[in-house]
Formats: sequence, structure tokens, C-alpha cells
Amino acid sequence: MAGAVGGTGASGWTWRPVARDPLLARAFHSCTELRGRFYLVGGLLAGGAREPSSDMVVFDPAEGQAVRVGARGGPRRSHHDAALVGGRWLCVVGGWDGSRRLATVSALDTERGVWEAWTAAPGSYPPAGLSSHTCTRLSDRELRVAGREGGTRTQRRYGSIYTLRLDPGARTYCYKEEGYHTVSRSGHCAALLRSPGPHPGHQLLLFGGCNSAEPEVAGHWNHGKIKAFSLPQGGTTCCPPFDGTACKSREQWPGVPAGASRTPASLMFCGWALCCAVWWRNSD
Repeated sequence: MAGAVGGTGASGWTWRPVARDPLLARAFHSCTELRGRFYLVGGLLAGGAREPSSDMVVFDPAEGQAVRVGARGGPRRSHHDAALVGGRWLCVVGGWDGSRRLATVSALDTERGVWEAWTAAPGSYPPAGLSSHTCTRLSDRELRVAGREGGTRTQRRYGSIYTLRLDPGARTYCYKEEGYHTVSRSGHCAALLRSPGPHPGHQLLLFGGCNSAEPEVAGHWNHGKIKAFSLPQGGTTCCPPFDGTACKSREQWPGVPAGASRTPASLMFCGWALCCAVWWRNSD
């Protein structure tokens, strides 16, 4: 695992190793930050492996230490994505279980250390199955899902966009297919960015994962729909616009060195800790 420090000058970024540990050696896994630590879930643990792992590793960048966590009932997954809900539940969405693509949601209750299989709510219209997709957080209980759905034939035609609503209290999830499609993509990246202008809104851009060299808009929200979201431990970030204006941290996030360089990117490594601009969407 590596971190990067850098500024806006021509020298750009400088990468340096943060940790070397066999527990971190995996591919097609998810990595989610919670309270200054990174939760690595599943993936393929060796070259040529076909069976996904069900293990979970927690990496503490401040200590430079990775530990395998023995949470009960972990899902066997690769090519999935994960998102934090309610500051407590780590939700794993879709992925490959070794025999088929899934659109289900499994959630780790980080307070109890137990995995739960959530159920589909009435009225949910899930995709045929997801792998190598992205889940972008729009609010504390709402994700925008984009990427590979179903088999190869569907993948070649187009990519569907879904809104996924999560209810930790009821342990349920609900998919809603949006009324537009994108270029068929898998293994891509997604970024929620603020558009420039006097009344900026937000747009979700998809990068890579297909033959096109151009990013594609997979959602747009008017001014005021999405607001800055507070980071754990009291830190906050502004919403960086897509015009290159620097992102500034209003409070020093624990673990980030004082005076660390800032960058116009929406995702940045400051020293050995991750500073990430995240967003909050107002309820409709």
C-alpha cells in the first residue's frame, strides 16, 4: 500500500510506501475508510485464483499495521463495491461469489462485529447481477450504482444506472432503475464533482472501463441538492469544483500532518492518511 503527498506545482505527486504486508496482497476487493482505518473486504488472494475470499482485513495507516478480523458470516465476494452507511454499517453491494454475479447487499455491523444479509424491500427492481461496478454515495442512505450488469450479452449493449436506497433499521435495500443508460463499462472509476458557475450543481462522472477515452455523466443534481458532508472525528471538507479550485479542509483531520499540501483533486492523500471529499444529498 502506498500514500502520496504533493501540491499543485509541476512536480506533482511523490509516492512512497506506507506498508508491506501479505494480508494486503489481493485484487478485485473493496477498500472503505471508517474512523481513520481502512476495511479491505474479499477479493482474489492469488494470481489465477477463481474463488473469492470471505476474509476482512483492517489497515491502520497511523500504525502501519494490517490485522485480519474474524467477523462472523462474511460474504465470499470479488469484483464488488462497498459503502459506509450511518457511520456503522459497511455495506457490500453485488459482486461475484464464485458461481454467479449478485445484486444483493451484505452489511457488517462494525459495532457488533457481525455480518448481516439484508433483504430486498417491496418494490425493489434489482439488476440482473453486478460486477466491476461502482457505488457512489449520494447521501447517508442512498447510492448511485453504475457499471456491468448481467451477462456478456447485456454488457455489450449498454449500461444501466440504478439508485440504491438502504435502510439500516429495517435491514433492507431497494433498487430503482433510472430512466437513462450509459456506455457499457466495467472496472471503471466514478467521481461526484461540483460543476463550475455561480450556482453550481453536482455531476457524477464515469471514467474508463470501455473503449471511450471521454468521461461520461451518469447523473446531475441542481444547486443545493448535494452538500458537504462531515468527515469522521469532526473534520469537514468543502465540495471541490471541476474547474480546478483547490479543496480546503476547514478543520485538521486527525492523522493528517499540519501544513500538509493540498491538491485540486477530489480525492487526495495527505501524508499517510486519506483526505477525501464526500457529499450529502438532501432528501427529495
